[in-house]
Amino acid sequence: MQALYAHELSKDPVAHIVATLFEDLPEDSPDRAFAERLFSMAVEHQTAIDTIIRKRAANWDFDRIALIDKLLLRMGICELQYFDDIPPKVTINEAIEISKRFSTEKSGQFLNGILDHILQDMKKDGSLHKTGRGLLDLAEGHRKKGPKS
Repeated sequence: MQALYAHELSKDPVAHIVATLFEDLPEDSPDRAFAERLFSMAVEHQTAIDTIIRKRAANWDFDRIALIDKLLLRMGICELQYFDDIPPKVTINEAIEISKRFSTEKSGQFLNGILDHILQDMKKDGSLHKTGRGLLDLAEGHRKKGPKS
């Protein structure tokens, strides 16, 4: 979220923001790899993601959505669309939890409503592709179940 915030305010290149904000994370860290991928994908697909937000937040003026909420929506939609290994509920819950710490009192409800509607839209139009243990596998039309632990 910090990287998206920095990018939104500065419009600096992705590589510069990564070099600056992620310098404390080891280059080979899985956390760094995930953060870099999420940040770069959210920036790369921002126009398409913002179109989705505008469609689902039709009752809100896009420019008046709190910046942190907008960034969390971009992250959440990016995860729903491009991170096949992250369960949708995890994506939505993370956005809500981050909003509790960094945004307004009502942000959690707002984010939950918008992301849940987007998730339902993706399920209906077949664009949600989640695979792996405990994740949706819409190609087969059911939940995949792994071996019991």
